[in-house]
Formats: sequence, C-alpha cells, structure tokens
Amino acid sequence: MVDNLWIMVSTALVLLMSVPGLAVFYAGLTRSKSMLNTAAMVFSTFCLVGILWITYGYTLSFGKDVGGVIGSLNWLFLKGIDPSDRAPSAESLLHYNFILYQMTFACITVALMAGAFIERIKFSAWLLFSALWFTFVYAPVAHWIWGGGWLSGLGTLDFAGGLVVHETSGVSALVGALLLGRRKEPVMMPASLPLVAVGTGLLWFGWFGFNGGSALGVNSVAVTAIFTTTMASITAGLTWMFLEWTMLKRPTTLGLMTGFIAGLATITPASGFVDVWEGVLIGFLAGIVCYTAVVYVKAKFGYDDSLDVFGVHGVGGILGSVLLGVLAKPSVNEASGLLFGNPSQLWDQILGVVVVGVYSAFVTGILFLVLKATVGIRVSPEEETEGLDTALHGEEAYNR
Repeated sequence: MVDNLWIMVSTALVLLMSVPGLAVFYAGLTRSKSMLNTAAMVFSTFCLVGILWITYGYTLSFGKDVGGVIGSLNWLFLKGIDPSDRAPSAESLLHYNFILYQMTFACITVALMAGAFIERIKFSAWLLFSALWFTFVYAPVAHWIWGGGWLSGLGTLDFAGGLVVHETSGVSALVGALLLGRRKEPVMMPASLPLVAVGTGLLWFGWFGFNGGSALGVNSVAVTAIFTTTMASITAGLTWMFLEWTMLKRPTTLGLMTGFIAGLATITPASGFVDVWEGVLIGFLAGIVCYTAVVYVKAKFGYDDSLDVFGVHGVGGILGSVLLGVLAKPSVNEASGLLFGNPSQLWDQILGVVVVGVYSAFVTGILFLVLKATVGIRVSPEEETEGLDTALHGEEAYNR
C-alpha cells in the first residue's frame, strides 16, 4: 500500500500547486483591480474540469483505445469501477487513486491558460472555453501519449506533462491571446510581488507530486524525478537572474521567480528519464531559452500573453520534450536518448512536439472563433478600465 500512500500525497501536492498555488501566483502578477477575477478563473476552472473528468474525461483519456485516437466510453460516469479495483495502468494502485491523481493534471492544465487571457476575457466565455478545450484538446492528447494512443505507440515519451500539460496549454494560450487581442494597457506592474513569491513556493513544492508522483510508485524513478526537478529549477532561476543582471543591469525578484517556474516546466517531460547533471543542463538551457522568449520574442512580435504562459510553459514544455530525446539515460528509466546511442528517440520527440503543437493551435483557434461569433469573448472597454473584480464580480481585492 506504500505506492497508494505516495500517490495520495502526490495528489494533495498537485492540488496545492493548483489551488491555491497557481491562483496566488497569477493573482499576484496581475493588476490589483483584477486580482480576484484572476483567482476565480483558476479556482472555478479546477472545479469545472474536475466534474467533467469523472463524467467523461477519464474514460476519453484512459479508456479502452479506439483506433489510437481516443478512449472508449466504457468508464463513462466511472461506470463499472469499484473502490477496491486496481488501476489497469498501474496495478499497484487503487483505480480511484489513479483517477483522482490524473484529474489534478487535467484541471491545472486548463487553469494554466488563464494567465494569458486575464483582464479582458468574459468570465462566462472563459468557463465555456475551458469545458470545450478540455474535451477537444486535453482528453485526446492525454490519450495519444498516456492512454495508449498512437503517439505512445510510435515511441513519443512524456514523463509528467511537457507535451500533455505545458505544450498544449502554452501553445493554446498564445493562439487565444492573439485572437483575443491586446489589453488597452498591456504594460503592467504586478499587484503583489510577495504573493508571487508565495505562489512560486507553493508551485515548486507541489511540483514534487507532479513529477515525483508520475513514477506511480515509491521507487528510484520517483526519487530521481524529484532530484532532477529541484536541480533544474534552481539552475534556471539563477540563470534567469544573472541574464537579467547582465542585460538589464539589475536582478529582480520577478525574474528569479519566473526562472524557477521555467525550470520546473522544462524539466517536467524529462524528469523521470534523465540523471541529476542532465537536469542541471536542462535548467540552464531553460533559463536562457525561456528568458529569450519572454523578454525578446514577445516584444518583437507584440502579442499580449499577459503572464507569459507561452514563453514559460509552452516554450519550456517544447524544449524539455526535445531535450528528453537527447539526454534520456537508460540507467534511469529504460529509455535512451541521442547521447546514449538512440537517435530515433529525438525524432520521436520532435514528432510529438509538432503534432501536439499544431493540433492544439488549430482546435484552440476554432474554439475561440466560434465563441467570438456566438457569446462573445471580450469584456467591454469600460469594464476593462474599471477592472474585472468590480465589473464582473462586484468585489474589490482591497478596501478603499
């Protein structure tokens, strides 16, 4: 039962990194007049996706394979699953334990995108988009890679969500931000850097369940995943800080915190396949590449990804997934990358990155265009100026 205990703890850790971790992190980054709306987007999406997960999301993601594309409806409404059943994907675990653990992944993946749309998206449109995106993007991609679908059959690997979580949400965030348009005042200072620091700590702590729990048991892979996750994060944070210090002549708390998150996102797909020093290298590259995406690429193209979901999570997920194909070490988890004599793994990873990125972008574009033509997706200019806390919720973060 020790494996079940570890996954129960890991589930609690991922829940902590989502709510309150992600909510606090995002709320601290936004303007004070939309802090509550930002937190509400994260909390409400987690709840909504959780209900959809046990209704049909789990069976579409992990149900009996249908042509490599999607899971069957054999577990619709969790039909036929008893509390004492063992999980087909991990026989040491109770089925309910596995379902709940995977639910937290689905919930946080959708919630991550909120950071790209804050301060200008209708709350109702956000909830509709969340439900549709979960159904048509997350569930199929999760099945392709984790549920026995066609990409896993071709050899694409993703230990804890570089493709399934970070690339899908990051690429979709970019597409949605482009279609939603820029805010009236896109340049902003965070409402509360102390909240950002607290949120970063909660995310980092919860990531041990995210990556370590993905070993689905108490074993050397779980320990290695936690070790590599820690080293990648601290390396990326330091790299970002020194880059900022060199380029902008001063290190900032915001840059350091962003670097930590970039390292966590980038190591995620490879965390259970690489060793400690490979984790350090991945963190170093994450700091450089994600910094470039956030500071220079975003400025060059002028898109308003409010909280850099694409630059940190999308770019990090893509980078980590490709580096897995280079650095995977067979002594860690029976997978070999390019540097360990298996160049085909790099191709398998590139294929996965391209397929998941194109599919996520295409479906997200369709969903946004449909919502824009039907219910509308953007608040009025007056509501944006007033702030969404007051305009949409009738609340204020601070008493005046």
